[in-house]
Amino acid sequence: MISQKMLNMTKNNSAIRAMFEEGNRMAVKFGRENVYDFSLGNPNFPAPPQVNEAILDIVQNTDSLVVHGYMSNSGFDSTKKAVADSLNRRFGTSFGPNNILMTVGAAGGLNVVLKSILNPGDEVIAIRPYFVDYRNYVTNYDGTVVEVNAREGDFQIDGDEIERAVTPKTKAIIVNSPNNPTGVVYTEQSIQTLAAVLEKKQKEYGTSIYIVSDEPYRDLVYGQIEVPYLTKYYRNTLVCFSWSKSLSLPGERIGYAVIPSECDDYEALYAACVVATRVSGFINAPSLLQLAVERCVDVETDVSFYDGNRRLLYDSLTSFGYTCVRPDGAFYMWIKTPIEDDRQFCEYAKKYRILAVPGSAFASGGYMRIAYCVSTSMIEKSLPGFEALAKEFGLKEN
Repeated sequence: MISQKMLNMTKNNSAIRAMFEEGNRMAVKFGRENVYDFSLGNPNFPAPPQVNEAILDIVQNTDSLVVHGYMSNSGFDSTKKAVADSLNRRFGTSFGPNNILMTVGAAGGLNVVLKSILNPGDEVIAIRPYFVDYRNYVTNYDGTVVEVNAREGDFQIDGDEIERAVTPKTKAIIVNSPNNPTGVVYTEQSIQTLAAVLEKKQKEYGTSIYIVSDEPYRDLVYGQIEVPYLTKYYRNTLVCFSWSKSLSLPGERIGYAVIPSECDDYEALYAACVVATRVSGFINAPSLLQLAVERCVDVETDVSFYDGNRRLLYDSLTSFGYTCVRPDGAFYMWIKTPIEDDRQFCEYAKKYRILAVPGSAFASGGYMRIAYCVSTSMIEKSLPGFEALAKEFGLKEN
């Protein structure tokens, strides 16, 4: 028999991936161009040319034993320094290489951090709606997820909800901004409120409570929106970043974790994260990609493509009668379903070959998520189906 833990995870396998596989089946039946798959956050925008140029130059002009060999489990010193220097320039921080751990994407970073801080029974707060795999990551290390609701209406952090949820067993809260699935960016006021609550609770219980900031979408923001850098507001903040979305490298699995010197038990925590990288089976982040992103840490993300898709979808869907959260970041639209059963509504949408992920997959029923990191032409072709679906449910007059 396989483990009971894995049986449970298999049973609750990601609805996002399940919908993606459904899209592949429908593509065979109807043709890929006639299926409007908004299920997966897989960027439909090429990596900046600097990335490929860096990879080619490294492969052609760097010692092969270095390019493909082992390094410290924490990553190349030169890469860690480049990351730290870039963060210091951008956010006024004071990190050094020993505050940076190169990781196998943000997901790898989250697992390394959680493995390093959790004891069995420790609690981790997750703000609904949240990325479904957070629960799996926490239970991997015998922790317990405690769910709290975001503020109704604008999906900002609700300080009162957080305060009620914190107990002496609370070890961390996962913060994801820009948020998947809502596209909401937490304001400075939200972060200050969160920091104040956690500081109060740390003193009350005599414990260390970490913010674990999951930041794969940090560089995907629109207009004049700014994403607060959380280590500047709360010293027990651990940051997990990925270049998957910002540089369109989801399959390369490259990112980093920040462990600030100011956080509690810094030396032991950093050492634990390095060992966790090894014993989790990662050993180290991919060597070639470390060297490549080292040269690209300051490459600016062009969000104009995603912004165009965002505006087209939001304007169109709201004109059809849908209620949507206007995203300030990431590339997701969070849409209220006209019936309470969001899974059933997503099934109805398949009639129009529209694939969306039900909100219950993010622990928040009554909504659906669509990922607009797709071609603009696909969005344009899908709009008649969205409109017909809206009419079918009385969202728009016939």
